[in-house]
This record gives sequence, structure tokens and C-alpha cells, in this order.
Amino acid sequence: MAAGIAVGHFFPDVGKQLSPASNIFIRMIKSIIAPLLFATLVVGIAGSGSAKAMGRIGLKSIIYFEIVTTVALFLGLGAVNLVKPGAGLSLEQAVVDPSLPQTKTSLASVLEHTFPNSIIDAMAKGEVLQMVVFCFLFGTACTMIGAKAEPVVKFLQSVADVMFEYTKYVMYLAPFGVGAAMAAVVGSKGITVLFGLGKLILTLYGALVVFVVGVLGLVMVIFKIPMRRFVHWVKEPYVLAFSTASSEAALPLALENMEKFGVPKHIVAFVLPTGYSFNLDGSTLYLSLASVFVAQAAGVDLTLSQQLLMMLTLMLTSKGVAAVPRASLIILAGTLSAFKLPVEGIALLLGVDTLMDMARTSVNLLGNCLASAVIARWEGYDLNAPEAHES
Repeated sequence: MAAGIAVGHFFPDVGKQLSPASNIFIRMIKSIIAPLLFATLVVGIAGSGSAKAMGRIGLKSIIYFEIVTTVALFLGLGAVNLVKPGAGLSLEQAVVDPSLPQTKTSLASVLEHTFPNSIIDAMAKGEVLQMVVFCFLFGTACTMIGAKAEPVVKFLQSVADVMFEYTKYVMYLAPFGVGAAMAAVVGSKGITVLFGLGKLILTLYGALVVFVVGVLGLVMVIFKIPMRRFVHWVKEPYVLAFSTASSEAALPLALENMEKFGVPKHIVAFVLPTGYSFNLDGSTLYLSLASVFVAQAAGVDLTLSQQLLMMLTLMLTSKGVAAVPRASLIILAGTLSAFKLPVEGIALLLGVDTLMDMARTSVNLLGNCLASAVIARWEGYDLNAPEAHES
């Protein structure tokens, strides 16, 4: 990352040309996701031996996701009202990026989008939530027919083992992909991208630090998650998510490492990908902060009831946010339109969005890794057991 920043700053033309190297790395990572997710989730569910157990895990996951993301929303709301980073700014000179989609989302559309027309189509488009739904039903079917499904389960176990080995080869390219990504950003936007709108960036980073230490830290204490070992196994996927600003890029490594940490296969294979749609802690915190920031910049004084209604809207529309760079901006555009706030405010955020996206995406990844550990402890698994220790 440091080398990439240096190249982008001192040799901006070279930095811009490194963008394809970064894109190739992320493409290779994304090529892993569909076969790995299908294999690990089906094997995990079939291996659990109980559709009832998976239903219980699903219910516990949703309860946990809703509690934590709600806390994240209100923490962002508190931070933006306390610091007021948008005060004194003007939207008059702002111009909206015409390439930015401005679609409205609703609970009904999110629910409909959850179910795939075709598993092949879902895999091709990287629709993680649709894959989870299909794999859950497919794995349950394997469980119900018992011995007849053994050849399928054994084949998919082999696929999972091959894909983990494939992941290892792709990860050798990670330093080059990360460096190229940083060089491209700094080369195209200039080093000032790291300093512009500093008050907003500091507010977001400060709120995320409070969330990680205060909220996720408290969760670890309550559920007795071994902190040192958790940090050991989560640090690599965390850095990958931060540097690429894509949760998907870190998913294969996160799946592998949380299993090594001690979370059972059927839990980690279900909770992690499901959390990518329902437990985006960093993104939900950012959305509450950014929406009120735009109101402040536009000189609109939102009442407490209006802000609470906005939080309720975000609570629904933020579900199903794609785990790709800048997906949050699409949700933000829809929310601003719904509350008659200037969508032009997004233009204020675009210049420094990469830097903020890195922070919120890495917290998304961290929150989902912790969620898998929490559900494992809730199910009675001992993450300190000898068999859970790293080799």
C-alpha cells in the first residue's frame, strides 16, 4: 500500500496505467467466489445433518445482524450530529456523476431479488444472497435424501478443497494487486484525495473505531471470543478488504481463515455470505452519517423524527447492498431522493469516497467474521478447544 501511494504520487502517469493490474487481481478473486461458496455451503449444510439446525442458525444470525446494524446506524447518527462535518459546506458548485445509478429500493424489491431465476445467472452476476438461498435449499435436499446424496457431497468437498488451493495461488498476487489499486487511486485523483473533506473522513473513521472497539469489542467479551486468536486469523482478509475496498475480494480468504479459527464449516459457510447482505456494519454506519452530512451541507435542518424515519428507511434499504466498491452510494442516492434532499450532495462525497469505502468495507468484513464466531459460540462450540487451534 505504501509503495502504491508513493508510485501514484511521484509517477501519476504510471499509477494510472496500473489500474488494469488491480482489476485483474479482483477479477481472479471474484472467479473463486461462486464455486467455492456453492461447494462449502452445500457441504456444510449437508454435513450438519439437520435442516432444523440450519434453520436455528439462520434465525440466530438474523437476530444478531439486526441488533448490530441498528447500533451501527444510530452510532453514525450520533457522530454526525455531534461533529456536524457538513456545516459550512455548499452544494451550489456540485455536479452529479451521470454514470452513478440512482435507483430506489424497497423491502419488497429486496425480498424478490433474494430468490434466483437461475443459479447459473446468479453465479455469473455474483449475486451472493441468491446463491446462499439456492445452496441452503440444495444442501437441505441433500440432507433429506441421506445416502443417495453422498456422491454429490463428496464431489463438492473435493471442489471446495481445490478452490482453497486455487485461492492460495491467487493470494500470491495480493501485494501487487493492492499496490496497483493504491497507485491508480492516488495517480488519478492526486495525493489530496487523502486530505480533502478531512472533517468528514475523521468523523467516519472515529465513529468506526468507536464501533469496533466499543460494540464489537463488547460482543467479543459477552460471547467469550478469544481475541488474540481472532485477530490473528482475521488480519489478512481485513487488510485485503481495506486495500481493495471490496468485501468480495476478501471472502475466500475469510471463509478459509474462520474455519481455521475454529468456526464449524456449516456455520461459517452460511453466516459469512449471508452477512454480506444483512450485516454490513460499516456501510450502514456510513449511510446514516452521509445522509445527515448532505442535509447539513445543503442547510436543511432535519428534525429528530425525520432523522429516525430516515434511519428506519436505511435499515430496510441497506439490506442487500452489493459487496462491491461504491455500492453504498446507490442506496444513498435513493434515500436522499426519498427525503427531498439534494442528490447533488453525492458529488461532494465522490472525491474522497474511495478512502471512506476502504474503511467501511473492512469493518463490514470484520463484523461478518465476528458474526460467524458469535453464532458458533451461541451454538455451544468451544473456540478455545484444541481442535480449533491453528496448526
